[in-house]
Amino acid sequence: MPVTSQLLKAIRRREIRKLCSSAIQCRNQHHCCQSRQPLLNCWYKDTHTVTSSPRSQWCQSHSYRTSSERSYNLTPAQVNSILKANEYSFKVPEFDGKNVSSVMGFDSNQLPANAPIEDRRSAATCLQTRGMLMGVFDGHAGCACAQALSERLFYYIAVSLLPHETLLEIENAVESGRAVHPILQWHKHPNDYFSKEASRLYFNSLRTYWQELLDLYSPGEMPDIKEALVNAFKRLDNDISLEAQVGDPNAFLNYWVLRVAFSGATACVAHVDGNDLHVANTGDGRAVLGVQEEDGSFTALTLSNDHNAQNEDEIQRIRSEHPKSEAKTVVKQDRLLGLLMPFRAFGDVKFKWSIDLQKRVLESGPDQLHENEHTKFIPPNYHTPPYLTAMPEVIHHRLRPQDRFLVLGTDGLWETLHRQEVVRIVGEYLTGVHHQQPITVGGYKVTLGQMQGLLMERRARVSSTFEDQNAATHLIRHAVGNNEFGTVDHERLSKMLSLPEELARMYRDDITIIIVQFNSHVIGAHHQSADEDAS
Repeated sequence: MPVTSQLLKAIRRREIRKLCSSAIQCRNQHHCCQSRQPLLNCWYKDTHTVTSSPRSQWCQSHSYRTSSERSYNLTPAQVNSILKANEYSFKVPEFDGKNVSSVMGFDSNQLPANAPIEDRRSAATCLQTRGMLMGVFDGHAGCACAQALSERLFYYIAVSLLPHETLLEIENAVESGRAVHPILQWHKHPNDYFSKEASRLYFNSLRTYWQELLDLYSPGEMPDIKEALVNAFKRLDNDISLEAQVGDPNAFLNYWVLRVAFSGATACVAHVDGNDLHVANTGDGRAVLGVQEEDGSFTALTLSNDHNAQNEDEIQRIRSEHPKSEAKTVVKQDRLLGLLMPFRAFGDVKFKWSIDLQKRVLESGPDQLHENEHTKFIPPNYHTPPYLTAMPEVIHHRLRPQDRFLVLGTDGLWETLHRQEVVRIVGEYLTGVHHQQPITVGGYKVTLGQMQGLLMERRARVSSTFEDQNAATHLIRHAVGNNEFGTVDHERLSKMLSLPEELARMYRDDITIIIVQFNSHVIGAHHQSADEDAS
């Protein structure tokens, strides 16, 4: 065996030993948490709280096999099948052979760690206003809230953006029983389903919202995009809460609305209209712009702020909303009330309702809720609710020709790759130009001949790097399979994808990605037109 290959294998073996030992150590830490706080075990997933997931409890009665006992031998075809199972691509249609939109299209994908996956995604074109909407939603304590957001939030945004006259036309059509022109064209993977059972409930809540908008705004008044995004987020969260309080005569729906309200989800949504890009973020999802520099390289411009303990402004905001006597308990162990990692989220009524309201709703709720420990649990030091909000932070960016793409990702991506690495990987994929990074060998002593061998092997790997037809799939491949050289190692990727379910969730989170590619020619034309108007 060549010395170079021996060196590579030694580095790979060291990586894999670290990976598996950290996963087993994480498992042991989870069991310790369970023995300390048994009441919290069925609450939020471990990336969002200090406690473990329900699946970890289930795993206690099942035996584990360490990595040395388990065979990891996925073929490249099997790896590709797993990575591409949820990929989706959309290209904006051309008119007269030209793309007149600032968006060329987007690629999206998901890789589960939870079973079932708790992330969701959505993308749609606004049909009665201009622009496109894309969003990623990260659920916790189950997938119910994220599922509801993926179906409902864009309708609330679209309605918020409609002028008074259009809203009135829609209301009159519904009132008279006439067909209503659609306001959204969805771009969905077959796995991104809609819950038909709740569609009537969802429609009635949405109609009540647009009726209130009709009373609020005057004819000829055009909604502000930022205001519309904020109103849509807040109103949907309010409707989720209200629906759970009112309940439903249908037993399934009654249980469903409670599941949605007692689970939670973060949301990171982008609205693109011409050169105007608005990002509305609630929680720890992230939006990062890929900017191409004059030398062809890419730099990252973050268009959202994480709402968690890493954001000092968020800590100060929460503390300012509660008495000084709660200063030490409102944020504890970098979590809201010592439990929840995101400081903003939809649902999560456990952190919003009064104790009396929680007890009243649960007492009249279905038996399934009483069988679940988390519904009876009140967070510690719960004195002055609400502690949590779905209020989004909205950032506006005027697109420039050098702004080539936008990456929307749930925290599972950003925990794995730095934002600069993300835009480098995506930028090189989209342009086909690979900017090599200096090779590191992790402390191994190598000769010049061995280094030449490493460089030759890296060049061989680069030649087959762009095998994916979807940019989001390509990024997930790197997020899961990157080695110390910053390139995909099939052996590592195979091992990561074949980890048993109970270990996979301990090592990484669900990953959901949408990559929006911009049309620099259209954006440049908009800029030139704006400059001419200004002069």
